[in-house]
Amino acid sequence: MTSISYVKQQRITRLCVRCGLLLMQYGAESAIVVDLSKRLGIALGMNSVECSLNFNALTLTTICDERCITTTRDTINQSINVNLLVQIQQIVNKTEDTVDNDDLIDLTTLAFDELDKTVYPTWLVGIFVGISCAAFAYLNSASWLMTAVTFVAGMVAMLTRIYLSKHHFNPFITVIVTAFIASLIGATTYYFDIGNNADIAVASSVLLLVPSFPLINSFSDILKGYVNIGVGRAVFTYMLTLSACVGIVMALVLLQIQHWGF
Repeated sequence: MTSISYVKQQRITRLCVRCGLLLMQYGAESAIVVDLSKRLGIALGMNSVECSLNFNALTLTTICDERCITTTRDTINQSINVNLLVQIQQIVNKTEDTVDNDDLIDLTTLAFDELDKTVYPTWLVGIFVGISCAAFAYLNSASWLMTAVTFVAGMVAMLTRIYLSKHHFNPFITVIVTAFIASLIGATTYYFDIGNNADIAVASSVLLLVPSFPLINSFSDILKGYVNIGVGRAVFTYMLTLSACVGIVMALVLLQIQHWGF
């Protein structure tokens, strides 16, 4: 096996930690983060790669010829992007399949630089989220007019959430404001006497705030032995749910809707 210089090992370490950070930031479960980071390092010539995860940090060590290099990086939560996760997995697979290439590190670095991070337009996301909320209301026997109100509430709420997220508002404040706006618009069904059960519009309008993906990841992490980060993700998910409840209650109290017990 060709000896790897210290500088080259540093580059490999940075690539491995970059891979792990991207996976964590865009919603991958812990087992996948550790597995792909280790596979990438070994494919690039390391004897071993050790990876430790926290809720908001990643520590990674590469070992080559009894020489260790350790780095720790903070993570920043981004929106879930499964397409990006698939691209990273494809890069790791391609690196593993490539042999006897002196430019492998450069090629892998270039592949990470060229990751396609494009997302759907904001207006398109808002429309489809509104449609999904309206569809849920319709399936629960809402009238067409109530379904239309739910569509508007879901769409406006999603556009608000995206706007606040892009401007780096605290995620809990973002959820509170989003839930407040969605409930406020959905509750107009009470005042205009739209439909027989106006509760459906309010309940359906806030479906976009259900943190299903993070909750599934937290359970998966705990079951696979990553208890610390699993518990951290679970607490974060429960806090998001609590924030959504606060926003809903604020809207109902402001509108003095007695049917909900206020």
